[in-house]
This record gives sequence, C-alpha cells and structure tokens, in this order.
Amino acid sequence: LNQTPHIVQLSFGYVSDETPNPPCSSNATLHFHLFSSFPYLRKLFFYNCFNNAPLSLSPSFSFPSSLQELVFINNPSFISPLASLLQNLTSLRRLILIGNAFHGQLPSQIASFLNLEEVTLSRNNLSGEIPSSLGLLNQLKVLDLSGNKFEACLPDSLGNLSRLLKLDLSFNAFGCRIPESLRGLQSLEFLDLSFNRFGSFGVPLFLGEVPTLKEVYLNGNPLSGAIPEIWENMGGVERLGLSEMGLVGSIPVSMGVYLKNLSYLGLDNNNLDGPVPFGLLEYGGEINLENNNLSGGVRLSRRVGQNLKLKVGGNRGLCLENIMGCESGGDGGLGQLKACKKTDVPDAVVFSGASFLLCFDSLSLLVCLATLAAVVLVFTGF
Repeated sequence: LNQTPHIVQLSFGYVSDETPNPPCSSNATLHFHLFSSFPYLRKLFFYNCFNNAPLSLSPSFSFPSSLQELVFINNPSFISPLASLLQNLTSLRRLILIGNAFHGQLPSQIASFLNLEEVTLSRNNLSGEIPSSLGLLNQLKVLDLSGNKFEACLPDSLGNLSRLLKLDLSFNAFGCRIPESLRGLQSLEFLDLSFNRFGSFGVPLFLGEVPTLKEVYLNGNPLSGAIPEIWENMGGVERLGLSEMGLVGSIPVSMGVYLKNLSYLGLDNNNLDGPVPFGLLEYGGEINLENNNLSGGVRLSRRVGQNLKLKVGGNRGLCLENIMGCESGGDGGLGQLKACKKTDVPDAVVFSGASFLLCFDSLSLLVCLATLAAVVLVFTGF
C-alpha cells in the first residue's frame, strides 16, 4: 500500500457489465485503518458489499480529508451513527448513502462542508429533525432524505438553498406546515414531500411561484382543502401527484388550460366532485382520477384517446360521451363507464375546457365544429 500513495479512486461491487468494479465476496468486511495509506483519495464507492457481518466505525476513525465523493449503496450490515462517518470530510462534494443502516440524527456539522453539491441519504434509519444549519449549504443541488424516520417541522432555512434542483423528503414523518420559505427554491425541478404528516393547510400556494418545477408529489399528506388556482406559471410541470390528500371541491379548469406538458396526474382517492375538465384529457399520458365523486361526461378525441391511460373507477357519476364523428380510442379504463344520456352532461362540462377542438382528423373536425356551433347557439339563446 505504501507503493501506491497517489490512488485517487477506489470502487468495489458489481453494478453492471459496463463498470469495471471488482465484485465483493459474500463475507466481505472492511479494515478502516487502511485508508490512512491513501492520502490523495477523492472517491470511495461500495455497492452491495456488506450484507452479513455487522460493520461499524470506531469513534476515532476518519476518512482522508481529500475525499470529495463518498458512496455506499445497498450495504445493509453497515451499522453506524452517521456522525461517525462525516468526521474530517471538509472537501466533500457528493455524499451518497442509499440502503444502508446508518442511524442517528443528521449532524449539524454537515453545514460546515460548504462544497457539498449532493446529499442523498435515502433508505437508512436516520431520525430526528433537519438542522436549520443545513440552509448554509449554498452549493447544494440535490437533497434526498427519503425513506428514513425524520420528524418534526421543516426548517425555514431550506428556502435558502437557491441552487437546489431536487428535494426529496418522502416517506418520513415530517409534520407541521410545509414552509412558505420554499418559494425561495427558484431553481427547483423535482419536489417530493409525499407520505409524511404535513397538516391540513391545503396545497401550498407557493408552488405557483416556482416556475422551474417539473415534478411535484404531495401524495399521502392530509393537506385537505380545495385545489387552488396556482397553475398559470406551472406550465413546465410534467408529473403531478396529489393522491390521498383529502382534497375537496372541483378540479380547476385552469389545470387543463396551463398544464399542457403533463405525462402523469394523480388525483385519486380524494373527495373531488364536479366534471372532468376537457383540457386534462387533450394531451395524453396517465391520469388517475379513481375513487372520487366526479360526475358528468368524459369526452375524448380519437387522437388523444389512443395515447391516454385514464383511470376513473369509483366515480359513479361519470359517463362516457361520444361526439358525432368522434371515437373514444383506447381503453384507458373507460370500459367501466356507462354511456351518457343527455341529462348526464351538464352545461358546465361542455364549456369547462380551454379548447373545444376535440377531433383532429380532417373529416370529423368539420362535423365536430358544426356540432359545437349548434350547441353554442342553443346555449346562448340565438
């Protein structure tokens, strides 16, 4: 080991055929004192290496201060307080600890690692609360604490992480109110706060002030209330999860107007009522509206119906409406809907969408437009 003092990277554990990492034996262990022989080490990587004999760090141990990237993935027998691992790592840029058995609290000393760009600590046994000092890490781009036992309130200081691209705090026990300070995350693209215990304060309005968002998941929090009108500046959102939240009222028409890039929308298992806005069904993707109290007609164009995976079970008031010259392409879970009668389709459903061009092939477009014009004349009294 004294003959190789300039080694800068050590990687162990088979990941794929494309990686040259040597595999670990089934009874692999680690002698931490060996790291003193690598004063220039920058990256240390272990994947699926420690699965049997318990492995822990002594209080006096520390990795080389030169380390910039520390990665332990799927090492369930690595049982140690997180604080023991972080001693002396002042040069650290990426801390990735996934699927291990690290426990204890997130130490406030992590805020002194000012070069950190990624902190991913998912699927461990960490607990306690997030230290407010974490907001000092102004280079941080990824913060993932999902799948742990964190609790208490989120610190307002998280809103200071202006370069953050991803915030994943899902599957913990965080409570209180989602802090309004998160509006300061003006670079954020991915937000997952699902399956926590955030209280009944409604869907956060600040989401409409973060135009960079592409994915938002709030599922499984008892936020309750109506879906707010915040979608005008959120046209870049591609995936939106609002399932199992106790939401009430109708689905805003504005969601169908502005959320034109959606590939997934989850509104299932709420208490929503009223019609399904046409705009939501115009762009394809996956939409889950199951187990609500929705009513009125579901109308699809031929073009979109073939690309739309629509789940509507558990809404007894919904029916399938066919327009002259249009077909409801694809199944998408629509087979369980009865055909609409004239009395099943309220005027609000007809005029709730942002766009009325429901057919897109050249022949049926004329028929649909003529039908729509006739409906408008009747509705307006001409």
